[in-house]
Amino acid sequence: MSFATHDKEESKPPSTSSSIQIQPSQPCRCFEFNEIQIATKNFDESLVIGKGGFGKVYKADITNGSGLVVTAAIKRLDSMSQQGASEFWAEAEMLSKFRHCNIVSLIGYCNHENEMILVYEYISNGTLDDHLHKRNTPLPWLQRLNICIGAGRGLHYLHTGTGMQFGIIHRDVKSSNILLDENYGAKISDFGLSKTCPTNQPSTHVNTHIKGTYGYVDPNYYQTGMLTRKSDVYAFGVVLLEVLCRTRVLDRRLYGEDRNLATWAQDSIKEGNVKYIIDSHIKGEISPKCLKEFIRIVETCLHNLPKHRLSMAEVVVGLERVLVLQEKFNNSLQSRGTTLYGRMVNLFPFPSKGENSGDLKLSNNSKGSNTFPELEGVPAHFQGLSPSLKVFKFADLKKATRKFSPDLLLARAASGKVFLGWVDHQNTIAPSIPGFGIAVAVKRFNDDSYVKWLTQVTFLGHLAHPNIIRLLGYCRDESEHLTVYEYMANKSFHHFLHTEKVAEPLSWGTRLLILIGAVRGLTFLHSENLIFRDFKSTKILLDEDFNAKLEGCGDVKYGPESGETHVTTLVQGTLGYLAPEYFHTGHLTTKCDIYSLGVVLLESITGRRPYERSELGESGREFLLVKWASSIASDGRNVKEIMDPRLKDNYSLQGASECFSLALRCIAEKSKDRPSSEEVLQSLEQIYALYK
Repeated sequence: MSFATHDKEESKPPSTSSSIQIQPSQPCRCFEFNEIQIATKNFDESLVIGKGGFGKVYKADITNGSGLVVTAAIKRLDSMSQQGASEFWAEAEMLSKFRHCNIVSLIGYCNHENEMILVYEYISNGTLDDHLHKRNTPLPWLQRLNICIGAGRGLHYLHTGTGMQFGIIHRDVKSSNILLDENYGAKISDFGLSKTCPTNQPSTHVNTHIKGTYGYVDPNYYQTGMLTRKSDVYAFGVVLLEVLCRTRVLDRRLYGEDRNLATWAQDSIKEGNVKYIIDSHIKGEISPKCLKEFIRIVETCLHNLPKHRLSMAEVVVGLERVLVLQEKFNNSLQSRGTTLYGRMVNLFPFPSKGENSGDLKLSNNSKGSNTFPELEGVPAHFQGLSPSLKVFKFADLKKATRKFSPDLLLARAASGKVFLGWVDHQNTIAPSIPGFGIAVAVKRFNDDSYVKWLTQVTFLGHLAHPNIIRLLGYCRDESEHLTVYEYMANKSFHHFLHTEKVAEPLSWGTRLLILIGAVRGLTFLHSENLIFRDFKSTKILLDEDFNAKLEGCGDVKYGPESGETHVTTLVQGTLGYLAPEYFHTGHLTTKCDIYSLGVVLLESITGRRPYERSELGESGREFLLVKWASSIASDGRNVKEIMDPRLKDNYSLQGASECFSLALRCIAEKSKDRPSSEEVLQSLEQIYALYK
């Protein structure tokens, strides 16, 4: 049930309804009323797919701004509705500025006499509210988590991604405003109550009349009228409880007269009765660690004082960690892919002009001991063994890899070799017959690579993220040191971009999704003050569904301490990807990763390798992708001329142009001119939304 205090908010067209002036970032067509009538068969009741405070929503086919016939959801304002012109113009203006894969897209609008109509992309699976409370389709716990993560990403984009100065507070976050597409991907909808807010002043608020939905409204906002981004965080915390408990926000029979879902659940948590409030359909699916971390996020979102609540960025990162914990609990080895198949070559050390202060060192080399020494330069929360790691016997790994058969060799590295192996489905530590059970990747380290092995075992076990390869376990048996990772069935991004034997080239949409996944992993590392140091297409591994995961995180460096600008370290990387300042000085920052990321973007667009050398007689020459792309930009040539010919014309030209511009920003000569990984992620998500 929505509510509003009696106020007279402005009822104006988009040109004057907001203080921010941003050009629409996606096509938004003004429809003629007769077009709407034809599409809806004069608003035939058989086409109604929903009703709300605004009016009825119809499903119909209509021609969009590009001349294509698309299935749309057409929302018509009811003349008796309490909502009116101000909400109509607010939503039309807001959505014309948004482009994100977790926000519903506005195709157009119609403003004809007393008729006010909005035309959206059609989202086929209804709302989260439908699946939680109306349909007899209780969603699995993992699917609920993924929906929450998607919705959180959409809200984070609203808060920070629409411009440098202004963001958006949704003001009516609830499960019925989270739509689910054909793949159950979440999309935030209904922006009629949204407000703009400065993004460069986190504590700044908007004074406004109270609007929202009972049970979701931030108590602090209700009491003071001061609206902040943290008001959305509170409402999202209530949605998280809905997802966990599958009970309605308002239920007098369950909560009593004076309580709602938030207060009822918080009381249950304080009394230690969490297990009694969990939806019975998922009670047996949730791991204790996963539940504990999920509840911690909920409690922080619902804190009475907004300043103590998480930001949406922190909520998303926390939920991603919960997802990883749950996947490990389900089966720490039963992943769709594993590890280190990419080319683990092309690494070359350069002497640094500075001190090697960024490299990890043992504070106590106890190779023969049963204890694990600490590593200098690594924070305490990354030290020691993760309790989730399994301890394998050398004999079992030897059997799982057929005595490390050359036929099962996946990759060679300076520190050792990687082999394909199999372990049993039921007992995930026991070896299995090759070709049966669960595939894993087993790295057998050289005798002189103990420190490298130690770094990976004590460090990688703590990196829990859906877009980073998981370390499953390790083995230490006298002189033998091994690690076991999940196996990635589709090799690497590099393989599909540059191998001629690939049966079918990656589509533009798949490339964008791979890039988005890889940058999500990179953004997580940067949020932990970690620098990847060798970001490239061979380090982006793909599972059987082409989900991207970063491998090679054993070479990451912990970032500079507070007050410092960089880490000075030996230069390690791959020709064609190295940031110029890192190559020349050994000064390493997160912006060095961004430069390498820009090169990967150029690879995705052009299909060209970062570095090529021709040695055909006197005509032999070097090709550097960065230099070539920069010259294309300076000549003002059309991006269509440099697109990978294997894509043919199956891509969005506008999206490709924006992706090329983004790549050029990433490879800017001055590191300060490069975007952050979070900015790159938001841009890619917008470009993918345009493709869709």
